Amino acid sequence: MALNCGIVGLPNVGKSTIFRALSGAEAEAANYPFCTINPNIGICSVPDSRLDRLTAIFSPRRTIPATVEFVDIAGLVRGASQGEGLGNQFLAHIREVGVIANIVRCFNDSTIVHVEKHVDPLRDMDIIAIELALADLDTALKRKDKAEKALKSRQKNAALTIQTLDKIIPVLEEGKGVRTVPLSSEEKESIIDCHFISIKPQLYVCNVDEQGMREGNAYIKAVQERAEQEQTEAVTICGKFEAELADITEPSEKSAFLAEIGLAEPSLHALIHAVYRLLGLRTFFTVGADECRAWTIRAGASAPQAAGVIHSDFEKGFIKAETYGCADIFKYGSEALIKDAGKYRIEGREYIVQDGDVLFFKFNV
Repeated sequence: MALNCGIVGLPNVGKSTIFRALSGAEAEAANYPFCTINPNIGICSVPDSRLDRLTAIFSPRRTIPATVEFVDIAGLVRGASQGEGLGNQFLAHIREVGVIANIVRCFNDSTIVHVEKHVDPLRDMDIIAIELALADLDTALKRKDKAEKALKSRQKNAALTIQTLDKIIPVLEEGKGVRTVPLSSEEKESIIDCHFISIKPQLYVCNVDEQGMREGNAYIKAVQERAEQEQTEAVTICGKFEAELADITEPSEKSAFLAEIGLAEPSLHALIHAVYRLLGLRTFFTVGADECRAWTIRAGASAPQAAGVIHSDFEKGFIKAETYGCADIFKYGSEALIKDAGKYRIEGREYIVQDGDVLFFKFNV
């Protein structure tokens, strides 16, 4: 799975505004459909108070956070799966991301055009879901035809592929995603070459106005209820506010601006963390006088694999990892006291790195 997040939704729901606030990258935002044609790509730092605290302890010359890539993809419309609104091109862009953030308009404003003429978040969510499902249905039918021909020539695993697709196709015909179909690891492997869009993890982003951010509204509640039914997350963001906030560089001014809307931190932080979780990512740290850095690994990565994130030679020549949890340094205040408390550990090749580990790798090349 790609380690990035695609920002999707109908045209004019605030995708490019939110993308600009997230990444600081320039993305055209205008009051008409399809102002974004080619996808914009931005790299976003992952806010992490643990890295801030480690920096305060070690006073390094530089601090480097973990990052997530966001891709701003042009709006989909009804019929996108049949090519409407350059839909085939945009659907291809969605296939290349690891997680989908579906931006849903949850505010009324007569000056901003809505392609469906009026605001209705659930209808908008259904349009996106149906178009993704129809695109996948076309893929599934073609793949089944190929598998049936392979079965006649007794090719290995053809029967399993057909069996899996027979479970998926009726769900897609109902406009639901492949992610809703319970599949075994063997079944997932049998259809991996289909590259289904709707199998990707998805979360919803309620784009609201400032009043909605302060007080909530019925639109937000409807999206949250749908997200709960789908066992995913819904995040509420005022895109316009966050874009203005991103332009403020003075910390005190930023805090005051946040206070005006009743926030302690940018609501974009919740989106970044949600994407990080859905991508199945975890963070480990390296610390010292030169650098404190957050590194990204997949959940379940071993110590050698984590070492390989820093440099391939570290993984090839891995000997051992010296480690402690960042909670230990926060509790005891120094590595010497961590050792005195018996919390400083030596781990080998089989060790599964835990989120928040501080690691020192020993290797030989």
